[in-house]
Amino acid sequence: MSRIGKQPVVIPNGVTVTVGKENVITVKGPKGELTQLIDRDIIVEVNGNEINVKRPTEQIRHRAMHGLYRSILSNLVKGVTEGYTKQLELVGVGYKASNQGNVLDLSLGYSHNIVFEIPKEMKVATVTEKGQNPKINLEGIDKQLIGQVAAKIRGLRKPEPYKGKGVRYSDEIVRRKAGKAAGK
Repeated sequence: MSRIGKQPVVIPNGVTVTVGKENVITVKGPKGELTQLIDRDIIVEVNGNEINVKRPTEQIRHRAMHGLYRSILSNLVKGVTEGYTKQLELVGVGYKASNQGNVLDLSLGYSHNIVFEIPKEMKVATVTEKGQNPKINLEGIDKQLIGQVAAKIRGLRKPEPYKGKGVRYSDEIVRRKAGKAAGK
């Protein structure tokens, strides 16, 4: 039995979970509403203030999805109650970030600025303090969407291993390489 899959997801006060047709799960909470399509073989039961996820057989496919869907449901419940945040940091001379609403304007050392539009479900804020690297704060209720947008922004200029310049997550540690060895 999956150790993660057999644990129930606790539903806090103020959150409603409904299982609709075709195994569509809808989670409503104080921060918003999220829906997720669950595989038709996986059984989702809402009992009082708990969500239980069960699998019909011991097939490899069912065992693989059991813990996955339990984690996804847990992320939905946490998203509508607390929300998620992700912080990116721009490391490099002349790297800048600014935003106008949900449009992010990045200067990452290319010949032109990069204009990146953030989905309307998320909030973005940029912080530039003297002596500190510029920071981008992403905030929203959908963990998958925040992770995907953060990865796309990071992919515009990945941190390089020699000087560490680029866009990185604030808690990321970049492994550094030694440069050229001295000549003679």
